Amino acid sequence: MTVLVFLDSAFPDGRPADAGVPQLMINDLGVTRGDGIFESLLAVDSVPRKPDAHLDRLASSAQLLELDIPPREAWERAIATALALHAEAEADDAGHAGRAAVKLVVTRGVEGAAAPTAWVQVTVAPDAAAQREAGIKVLLLDRGYDSLSAARAPWLLLGAKTLSYAVNMAALRYARQHGADDAIFTSSDGKVLEGPTSTVVLARERNGVRTLLTPERRSGILAGTTQDALFKAAEAAGWELGYGPLVPEDLFAADGVWLVSSIRLLVPVRSIDGRELPFSAALNSELARLADAAL
Repeated sequence: MTVLVFLDSAFPDGRPADAGVPQLMINDLGVTRGDGIFESLLAVDSVPRKPDAHLDRLASSAQLLELDIPPREAWERAIATALALHAEAEADDAGHAGRAAVKLVVTRGVEGAAAPTAWVQVTVAPDAAAQREAGIKVLLLDRGYDSLSAARAPWLLLGAKTLSYAVNMAALRYARQHGADDAIFTSSDGKVLEGPTSTVVLARERNGVRTLLTPERRSGILAGTTQDALFKAAEAAGWELGYGPLVPEDLFAADGVWLVSSIRLLVPVRSIDGRELPFSAALNSELARLADAAL
């Protein structure tokens, strides 16, 4: 069941639309060229988690694409409308709103027009509980760019969350075809980057000092909203923080590795390229509790 609400200046709280019938023009540049941006966030019992962080990142992506998008207040109202409609439909169907995936999308609009196309989409969130508990197998895949490409070639839009996700989806298909569940991208000069839909986080303890680390953002990775929330909570709980650069051997030497995202949250990595990684159920639970409290 999908709820769809378009941002429309004639409808201050958003314009609900039937997701079961066509809504986009065939020459919308988001369809024909993937020219647009998006965000995905989790809502629990109709309350969105970290909406400000996602709206900030949406604005950052828009700036990189030189894309005019509706103001923050319009997004906040449309999100509220969509979640209320979803809760109403879910209450009729299942008795509660539960966990929902909220997607914010903006395209450059119909070719030749001046206005973007923007909408909020709400669906039931996929159940990732089994992965969060049991973990996943991962392959390292070369992204084809070196770690300095973001600064040298800003037109590549590295670090923006664009609709051009064909490469990310191809990486996931490749990993699954080769016996893994997910992937971690590396740069052509050997640095750890990110997952196709997630941020990489690792934990290690040295001489009694516990540290969480994630790859450096200047290497052209997307700023992780859930990773950022986890790091703030972990720092308050006494953890040290680190921001790369990281190489694959850092993953194998860690006490634990996770893929972190807004919908799945923290998913432990149990093996990389068939090589088993250390895993602590207690540590996994501790970090999951920190992330849940922060969000």
